[in-house]
Amino acid sequence: MAPMWSPRAAAEWLLATLASPPLLSRLTGRVCDLRLPAALRSPIIRAYARAFGADLSEAAQPPESYASFNAFFTRALAPGLRPVSREPGIVVSPCDARVRSIGPIASDGRLEQVKGRTYPIEALLGSAEDAAPLRGGVQATLYLSPAMYHRVHSPVDGRVRAWRYLPGRLFPVNGPGLRSIPGLFTRNERVCLFCDTQAHGRVAVALVGAANVGRLTLAFTDLVTNRGAAARRVEPSAPVAVSRGDEIGVFNLGSTVVVLLADPSLVALAGPGELVRMGQPLWRRS
Repeated sequence: MAPMWSPRAAAEWLLATLASPPLLSRLTGRVCDLRLPAALRSPIIRAYARAFGADLSEAAQPPESYASFNAFFTRALAPGLRPVSREPGIVVSPCDARVRSIGPIASDGRLEQVKGRTYPIEALLGSAEDAAPLRGGVQATLYLSPAMYHRVHSPVDGRVRAWRYLPGRLFPVNGPGLRSIPGLFTRNERVCLFCDTQAHGRVAVALVGAANVGRLTLAFTDLVTNRGAAARRVEPSAPVAVSRGDEIGVFNLGSTVVVLLADPSLVALAGPGELVRMGQPLWRRS
């Protein structure tokens, strides 16, 4: 049943629900993996870029080099396009994104999904124990559109001590989806990384899937999402060292990254609605 009864709200809820089965996104992913005929690669990819506003000049390879849509969606950038700030006390953006929200974590431990709708961080992370150190810290929700660079990088220098895979639906993370689906980020399939840092204490980075995101992969393990696996938490035999700007994961198509830091002294350097690029300063210690 739709959570609201206005015709618009009911329609948004219905469309989001119809788009959310993981199998649908899995099939989309398989279609996007199909090899494109060599003669059609450049015209098809250029048409996609025009339709969605993707900047082909930033890609590491020309359009005709991408054998499939997924190869293009997960493209690397040309060297030097995303300088990573190394200034002390800085937390960088982990991705190219539009900032949906940024600021302190509320005293009740809830994050804003959209104005008037919130959700608890323990539901996002899948554990009250993992959420507890982050209460009183800061957060940012970052939206990656289909036009953007889809690789996710570490926002901090530290060590990845664990990650948790949480299966779920794949509701669209656009405006109608956020308005109509309560707790959307806690219901979509996602992977949460837990890092220890000297500069900022505990850090969590949640990579949240969305409709038509056929896969989400991590750079340092063989995890591939949307394959029907059960939820699990993994602690590697030795923590994985990461530096600011190191690649940690890849989305197919667009989605959302939620960054949580225990450090309450951080001051945001970007605001809601702003576009940010991977590597640029997102917070500075006051």
